[in-house]
Amino acid sequence: MHVIVLGAGLLGVTSAYFLRQQGHDVTVVDRQATPAAETSFANGGQISVSHAEPWANPSAPLKVLQWLGQEDAPLLFRLRADLRQWLWGLQFLRECTPARTRHNIEQIVRLGTYSREVLQQLRRDRGIAYDERTQGILHFYTSEKEFAGAEKPAAQMRELGCDRRVISADEAVRLEPALRHIRPQLAGATYTAEDESGDANRFARELVKRCEQDGVRFLMSHTVTALREAGGAIDHVEATDREGRFQRLRADAYVLAMGSLSPLLAQPLGIRLPIYPAKGYSVTMPVKDASMAHQVSLTDDEYKLVFSRLGDRLRIAGTAELNGYDRDLNRVRCEAIVRRVEQLFPGAGDTAQAQFWTGLRPATPSNVPIIGRSKLPNLFLNTGHGTLGWTHACGSGRSIARIVSGLAPEVDFAFTGVERPARAGVAAPARHRAAA
Repeated sequence: MHVIVLGAGLLGVTSAYFLRQQGHDVTVVDRQATPAAETSFANGGQISVSHAEPWANPSAPLKVLQWLGQEDAPLLFRLRADLRQWLWGLQFLRECTPARTRHNIEQIVRLGTYSREVLQQLRRDRGIAYDERTQGILHFYTSEKEFAGAEKPAAQMRELGCDRRVISADEAVRLEPALRHIRPQLAGATYTAEDESGDANRFARELVKRCEQDGVRFLMSHTVTALREAGGAIDHVEATDREGRFQRLRADAYVLAMGSLSPLLAQPLGIRLPIYPAKGYSVTMPVKDASMAHQVSLTDDEYKLVFSRLGDRLRIAGTAELNGYDRDLNRVRCEAIVRRVEQLFPGAGDTAQAQFWTGLRPATPSNVPIIGRSKLPNLFLNTGHGTLGWTHACGSGRSIARIVSGLAPEVDFAFTGVERPARAGVAAPARHRAAA
């Protein structure tokens, strides 16, 4: 079967790889000249199963209200005359109940654990190097309240097989000596030894090479303009190439993996995807003083920042700004990240050479991605991964390849349009309503 994958970010490239492994002829289409050039370009670098507590949780509504109008807020809603933003916000509030939060953590942990295993196997099988580190991820807290609030979700994650241990401030400093500078401010930490980090963009580019070796075709600098339906299925994709020439691209099946652009292409087909762009920021800087720089990948939950060591570079990423498809760099938010880095690890990075970046994360209100079948029999979805695209990429790609091939996914996850057997004592969930 010929499958066209729309999007050459992490989700598109992993989908293409595993579809080819299933024996399909695969073509990938992307508007950029190189793969992983947008949201996958400079993300936080974490393979973070432990980062499973969604933005939408019982404490979120009050925090969002407190952060309104603060330019450096970790989560900033810039209210617009945008119906999609308001509908997304209402759905976000509905996901903030304890029951919904618990359900969403369950989905995120299951997919994350599976995806991490798939990544590790792929790394062994294909010899891919991407500045990976397997020293775990440490979440640290400088607020007693935030630390206390982390205990319950950490316990749930342990029940689900993600060993996120609650540890003392002293043990946190033992694991990551670079935290010694803020030891008086540390309330405590959690540590997940099995989590990893690495350069997502480098991984994607290396995987593209393996895909090409295996026969996958990449149509880069091709802008997808529409998906056209005929007879209740996708008939063709309309696109323009780098010279602006119009093209119709046809296949037997199509995988929509275009991140924040996915709902714009799906809507004319009557498929409503609850995805809204959440603009994230990152800062990359050379290591200046190795004695002050972190080795373990870190998460600053209070400030919603993650810290990864990518060879001789420091990558700090996070925050979310809901402001439509605006990609402008906000200097206030950039400077707030650098200021926090200097507070935590003074002199560790060369701030004079800091490179700032922003990308649009495809966020669902629940933080649970949309993976599976759409209502059109030959259109499949692999999108909406928000802040966890790197964490979930390999598991999502392998799962969608199995679904396209008519096989059951290997992980117990609430896939869109795919029935799953009930676990002992638990009713099977209703079909995901995202693509209704």
